Amino acid sequence: MNKKLLAQIKNEWRTNLWLGIELLLVSVVMWWVIDNLYCIGATYFEPRGFNVDHCYLIEMGHLTEKSPDFQEKPYQEKMDDILELVNRLRQRPEIEAVSLSQNSYPYNGSNSWTSIRLVGDTLEAGGSLILRNVSPDFVKVFRYEGANGETPEQLAEMLERGEMIASDNVFTYAYKRPLPMTNYVGRRFYWQNDTTFSLQLGASMKVVRYSDFQAARTSRSILLKRTMWAEDAELCVRVRADQDVDFIERLKADSEKQLRIGNIYISNIRSFKDIRRNYQQFQYNGVRDAITMVIFLLVNIFLGLLGTFWFRTQQRKSEIALHKAHGATNSMVFTRLLSEGWLLLLIITPLALFIDFNLAYAELNARLNGVYLEWDRLLICGAISFGLIALMIAIGIGIPARKAMKIDPADALHNE
Repeated sequence: MNKKLLAQIKNEWRTNLWLGIELLLVSVVMWWVIDNLYCIGATYFEPRGFNVDHCYLIEMGHLTEKSPDFQEKPYQEKMDDILELVNRLRQRPEIEAVSLSQNSYPYNGSNSWTSIRLVGDTLEAGGSLILRNVSPDFVKVFRYEGANGETPEQLAEMLERGEMIASDNVFTYAYKRPLPMTNYVGRRFYWQNDTTFSLQLGASMKVVRYSDFQAARTSRSILLKRTMWAEDAELCVRVRADQDVDFIERLKADSEKQLRIGNIYISNIRSFKDIRRNYQQFQYNGVRDAITMVIFLLVNIFLGLLGTFWFRTQQRKSEIALHKAHGATNSMVFTRLLSEGWLLLLIITPLALFIDFNLAYAELNARLNGVYLEWDRLLICGAISFGLIALMIAIGIGIPARKAMKIDPADALHNE
């Protein structure tokens, strides 16, 4: 049957040439669209390296001199008040962990930057290396994990000892080759080119992404213990999962009597679910618009192919009738028509993949983790594109073919 189909395709080469060109263009466009969606999805679903479920940001307010309750206090007493608030929150039965930080909590949009250099070596990293100044329990609140399997509790102990924790890709990203930080645990690092001060690397941690739409490859950070806190410190808590019901309302109800310390009071409480959504709203809108455009494009491709194969099948009513007159069943006729369309798609697919390869080689497609051309990604997106077009061909042939096969063969041949 394959030889007969190839012979028929060859005999009708003029018609099939234009149809093949259309399928080639559709295949390339479809691959490009799917590749973009693949990269967006692959980035979004990468491990985040942290967990914000049941986590809240507690915003601290401060009385001004205009308030009758204002108390003039030196810096140390102000800091002691902040630490007392942390202790009182930690004693609440529904709270699992409490932390303080500076420009460090997830989805905050504000960062500090730093650089490090390995003592006794030339390896260094800087640029977009994020510095997170935190209290040790920060890793418990957001459940950071070590690259060698260290638990948040173990990482917290290292921070308590004054050791540095770095994401595993700090040097790998800087030098574009595998240099995991696990190789340097226990080594000391100069801090911001200051050769008079160094820190020991306590552990390498799993990569902590900056946001859901930023690849893990480009997200690098350092954790350091901070002991001095200003009034703009970030106060974050993790609530026990089985007690995270109306937490905000319950804490607000107790805040005035139990959690008002000196000039400090709780001004607002926000869940990280809301923080995450608000911070990434622009990206969400962009993805939604991209998906809408993709759906619009796919619908137009579908309608174009549907129309082409519909018209092609309608023009072959007499051929369908002739096959039925010679004893072919509806199933046999449909299989032949469908096989012809699929075989034509199969013939142009290698050429489409060659064009796809060159587009990726020329970096005209989407980038995933800094890479445009990946063989597995190229083939996966190509296979998805092939499957979708094959489905469109099946629908474009199936509907008109079904109608044509209902016509009596004698009537169809007579009309011809």
